[in-house]
Amino acid sequence: MLDIAWTPTLDTLTRNAWRLSFGGGIAPVQRTPSTLISEAPHRDLYRFDGNPINDDRPVLLIPPLAAPAHCFDLRPGQSLAAHLVDSGKATYLLDYGSMGYADRGLGFEDWIEDIIPTALERVSALHDEAPVDLIGWSLGGTMSLLTAAGRGDLAIGSVTAIGTPIDYRSVSMISPLRAVGRFTGDRPLTTVTGVMGGLPAPLVQASYRFTALQRELTKPWFIARNLHDTETLARMESIDRFMAEMLGYPARFFRQVCTQLILGNALVAGKFETRNGPVTLADITVPVLAIGGTEDVIAPVASVRAATDVLTGSSSARYESAPGSHLGLVAGPKARTTTWAHIDAFLEGAVARTTSGVS
Repeated sequence: MLDIAWTPTLDTLTRNAWRLSFGGGIAPVQRTPSTLISEAPHRDLYRFDGNPINDDRPVLLIPPLAAPAHCFDLRPGQSLAAHLVDSGKATYLLDYGSMGYADRGLGFEDWIEDIIPTALERVSALHDEAPVDLIGWSLGGTMSLLTAAGRGDLAIGSVTAIGTPIDYRSVSMISPLRAVGRFTGDRPLTTVTGVMGGLPAPLVQASYRFTALQRELTKPWFIARNLHDTETLARMESIDRFMAEMLGYPARFFRQVCTQLILGNALVAGKFETRNGPVTLADITVPVLAIGGTEDVIAPVASVRAATDVLTGSSSARYESAPGSHLGLVAGPKARTTTWAHIDAFLEGAVARTTSGVS
């Protein structure tokens, strides 16, 4: 006779196996409720619902291009957005939507001179012109830093850059590209994408999966080992769903990534060239927090830590490390007690500095 103590476990094993194979997934998609504040091409602005306590100091979440904006809000327990709302912050999200051939001419300039500043000004205006704390993940952190550097007139309270590489020499996975690029320049990477109008979503998805090749290869064993653990499988499923929803890059933006970031290592030199002139990172005066993941191969800790050497004009340039992969930094199982805790402490300190009149 089957031991009754095994029944719940067998029920869970059977249910999870069925859901993974035929039942449409482990857990339904659940997002933090939000309201669309303004709508325009590549700049939809949302406010997460709730009753924030510290409504006078809003936060604006800046996703990278190619990643779905819900990178900050994968599911309950994996939502930095929900955490910020629960901690009393009025929290906003900028959503760029998808990119097509017609967007091939969009570059960093469009985000750091127009899209992000416009959203930031709108958020600030909703809070009596209060300073806005920017939080960017990956290239969203890059765009946040460049916005703060190029638009010192904006009401930016602080910048948090999560998993944002500054020194691309420290990113070992792109070392072959940099080596080849010394002889060929960016042409092997950008000629075809220029013709296509950008880097299409399927290639972005394949590239991101390649960075987590070990995870992809060991997934069957991972599932078998955790078939009894519904929460662990739900986390896996949310990451799989995220990778399947990754979007493409416009041609100009992708070329700038290749020429200036990957091959030119422009950020570690402290200067980024735009069609309207250079943007200098040393011009950032607001507090900055850079967070690097100990298991991040896209933005290794050394590449992220370089921010403290470059941001010489910042009133406070801090670096913190946290366990996790590139996405795990934002939405991993330890993010709440590491990455999110670092952000909480930093934002509290940034508000205290502003209140005391320290710049």
